[in-house]
Amino acid sequence: MLEKTLILSNIDDVKSFVELANTKDYDIEIMSGKYVVNAKSIMGIFSLDLTKPVVMVAHCGEKIAEISRQVEKYTIEAKQKKEQ
Repeated sequence: MLEKTLILSNIDDVKSFVELANTKDYDIEIMSGKYVVNAKSIMGIFSLDLTKPVVMVAHCGEKIAEISRQVEKYTIEAKQKKEQ
């Protein structure tokens, strides 16, 4: 299992993240406060407060390195680097 804090700050981020999630054969959830939605659902993600960071939980077994690398661009650290 992999847990990462992400920022999905615009429509393009959400769309590309959902497309990535849909290529995986394992469950991925997005948590925001007390709400948990399926990361493969664009409507589910848009129902969350995306003005704040969200937590992704990927039940990926041994594929941690792969998904970690693929979601890196959505992490807080990557977003902060991009802004500088």
